[in-house]
Amino acid sequence: MLHDLVLKVFHALDRPDANGEKIKALYNSYGHDEISVTEIRETQGGTDFIKIKIPGINGKATGGNAPTLGVIGRLGGVGARPKQKGFVSDGDGALASLSAALKIVDMKNKGENLEGDVIVATHIDPNAPTIPHDPVPFMGSSVDMTVMNEYEIDNEMDAIITIDTTKGNRITNFRGICITPTVKEGYILRVSESLIDILQNVTGKPASVLPITTQDITPYGNDIYHINSILQPCTATEKPVVGLAITSEVTVPGSGTGASQLNDIEEAARFSLEAAKLFGYSKVSFYDAEEFSKLVSLYGSLSHFQTLGVE
Repeated sequence: MLHDLVLKVFHALDRPDANGEKIKALYNSYGHDEISVTEIRETQGGTDFIKIKIPGINGKATGGNAPTLGVIGRLGGVGARPKQKGFVSDGDGALASLSAALKIVDMKNKGENLEGDVIVATHIDPNAPTIPHDPVPFMGSSVDMTVMNEYEIDNEMDAIITIDTTKGNRITNFRGICITPTVKEGYILRVSESLIDILQNVTGKPASVLPITTQDITPYGNDIYHINSILQPCTATEKPVVGLAITSEVTVPGSGTGASQLNDIEEAARFSLEAAKLFGYSKVSFYDAEEFSKLVSLYGSLSHFQTLGVE
């Protein structure tokens, strides 16, 4: 279980001066220095992008050939100051992804390194804006979505899990975590059976799947409704992407404070950890490559859904 690590990361994020350097210092205290912090500022403010690389026994970083799992904590901000004081629900994606990375580092320190490399990326903004959205307000972001994708997606990632708070809707009426179907190059593919196995092992419950639509896999900026930003990484990569949603029984705004659930965030972090363990051994498949090739040969490329489209 990762509860103690989740709380350590939470205390580093739940403060008005939260930033990438404080997170970097936390990892440094565990002897890990393969972490980069990049501050990006735009007209609405700024944020610190964080990327943590944890080399595996047979990963690309050491000249091996084990696949690399990417874990992206997707969010607008960890705080909505000055409108709200404290850690907001939207920050759960950053909290879960950073907790998973810290656990992998802790395991490595104890002599139990994973087979493949793991790259975890997210960003830290304690002063993010909010924007109108139905049925509850969204958290906005101080930087554009294209900038997020640029700094959070890494070309070395062979598959991506993107963690996002997904509570501001009326279609996931339970508390916990669920996964999306795999998305690749504009195609919404079948739900990964091996990820279902991991989800059920972690939660001890039947697997739940977040229903997504074509709208959700298109880029922000096209003035089309999106459930949230959970699948925005799929618009900027050809690698398979699966969303890991942290959900609630009722609609909870991303800008709401006091709404983060320790057990749910811990489950999201633990799911990512278990996926990383097996992915390095190629025991987790995000999609069927042969079936995907057949789909493309039958119906053509759908990569235009990764663009803003044609006016």
